[in-house]
Amino acid sequence: MKKAVFFAVLAAALYALNAPLSKLLLQSVPPTMMAGFLYLGAGIGMALMGFVRSKTGRGTREARLTRKDLPYTLGMIILDIAAPIFLMIGLSRTTAANASLLNNFEIVATSLIAMIVFREKIGKQLWIAIGLVTLASALLSVESAGCFCFSIGSLFVLLACVCWGLENNCTRCLSKSDPLEIVVIKGLCSGVGSVLIGFAVGERLPALQDILLILLLGFVAYGLSIYFYVYAQRDLGAAKTSAYYAVAPFIGVFLSLVIFREIPGVIFLAALAIMITGTWMINRTQSGR
Repeated sequence: MKKAVFFAVLAAALYALNAPLSKLLLQSVPPTMMAGFLYLGAGIGMALMGFVRSKTGRGTREARLTRKDLPYTLGMIILDIAAPIFLMIGLSRTTAANASLLNNFEIVATSLIAMIVFREKIGKQLWIAIGLVTLASALLSVESAGCFCFSIGSLFVLLACVCWGLENNCTRCLSKSDPLEIVVIKGLCSGVGSVLIGFAVGERLPALQDILLILLLGFVAYGLSIYFYVYAQRDLGAAKTSAYYAVAPFIGVFLSLVIFREIPGVIFLAALAIMITGTWMINRTQSGR
């Protein structure tokens, strides 16, 4: 059990690196190329892990994807092309701390889509929690305390969360299949798709040293994070794992404030308090307490 908890928290910490470190790299790398190489890093890294696992005989037999899974697999790939591109565009136009905290809106998107598409029931407490997270997201999307204009960067991050909410519901239909195979397909196909879109819109290939850094970040923040999350989920269950993983945005906020030496304003602090309350309520509901 302790090992599973460690894996869940480690998965959250690794993903939390994404926003602040991507923000740094976006200073010299265009957003679509950035999104593509992040996913390629996850796909290539996990493919190498799978190769090593099979050669050392440590691999376990998992169910393979079938032709019936094709619609959900295609949906997962398309959404995983769109979501990181939107996130990188948003990151280039808002602070890393804002983007990290807004990532919690993915919970709202996932829950509402599950209710509409899969007829999942949402209780009163979860509705309140969704309302709180939505309110916090709205506050974070406002340009400043004296202006009710919405931040374009924040809106792109929210759009990414909606795409990931849809993607989560596609991936849940593939949950019985090998998680390593899913991550490899997701990473390689979505990564190549994003890079091709980058070329199509006129973006240039980043410098070699930037590509290597992005690939490494993608392997750690996406590939390894998902890998450890899946293994934690097998011992803890979905609800408890998500409860531990929910600390990721808050770790990201802390890292962003430290790295960029940002001083949070009143609106950000108010949104942070509301977001913590909403996230706690969601995890409490999911854990059945």
